Amino acid sequence: MAIEKEFIKNGLKKARINEYLGKHVERAGYGGMNINRTPMGTQITVYAEKPGMIIGKGGRIIQRLTTSLSTEFDLDNPQIDVQEVKMPELNAQMMATRLAGSLERGWYFRRAGHSTLNQIIGAGALGCEIILSGKLTGQRSRSEKFISGYIKHCGHPAEELVDIGYAVAKKKLGAVGVQVRIIPSGVELPDNFKLNVPAEPEPEISAAAQVDKETETAEAPVEKETVEAGDKELTEDAPSKEDVTGAGDKELTEDAPSKKDVTGAGDKELTEDAPSKEDVIIAGDEAEKDKGDE
Repeated sequence: MAIEKEFIKNGLKKARINEYLGKHVERAGYGGMNINRTPMGTQITVYAEKPGMIIGKGGRIIQRLTTSLSTEFDLDNPQIDVQEVKMPELNAQMMATRLAGSLERGWYFRRAGHSTLNQIIGAGALGCEIILSGKLTGQRSRSEKFISGYIKHCGHPAEELVDIGYAVAKKKLGAVGVQVRIIPSGVELPDNFKLNVPAEPEPEISAAAQVDKETETAEAPVEKETVEAGDKELTEDAPSKEDVTGAGDKELTEDAPSKKDVTGAGDKELTEDAPSKEDVIIAGDEAEKDKGDE
């Protein structure tokens, strides 16, 4: 039973260290930690949104934190490494802390839950599940779930691929527990498979068909040059549009009489056919004389 007790002891120590770091570096956007034991000591990797607040000016804060971890948890030569989280929306611990802060500021739990869920899915997560448990609206305690996408709940993928974060919101009615489970983008799930369709083989071309194809390819440029030469001869022999238009206008101009000639000929005919004024007067006098004789 010694080995089992050692596992339990190590797990309890890890949980206490995680709680301690979450309490002391909460303002820096604590996103979880990993512990690796090496021959040189204990390597602790801390993930945070603002690493500068954990390191401090001249490394004073991180030195004080290292000393306190060594004395309180009896760690062998602890070394803290701080890593920046590029996308906080895909870190379950950060999102759980944000959601707990929203509930403490007075947000309605459904509004806060859906807003956090939309942020996580909008960042590219494959799936997300948020569980709120406690006195949400009255004296009776209950649980509320917000789920979107694809989530694993059991087996090895649920332990290795799903990121889990916990936080507590302290309200007037009581404490509200917040649990966030996220499957990040780019994770290869074991039940996701693709069918590799073999490519169709290209049909084999016989030697005779290959020779015919090469012959057609060689004759094609010759035929094209012949067609271009014929088009060029036709273009040179055919008169241009301007020449045809100019010749037609010239013939019409020579054949058609001018407006002046037409007007002069008309006036001449009218002058020859019309009687003069003297002839009209004489003819009138003669008519009156004949009428008097009668």
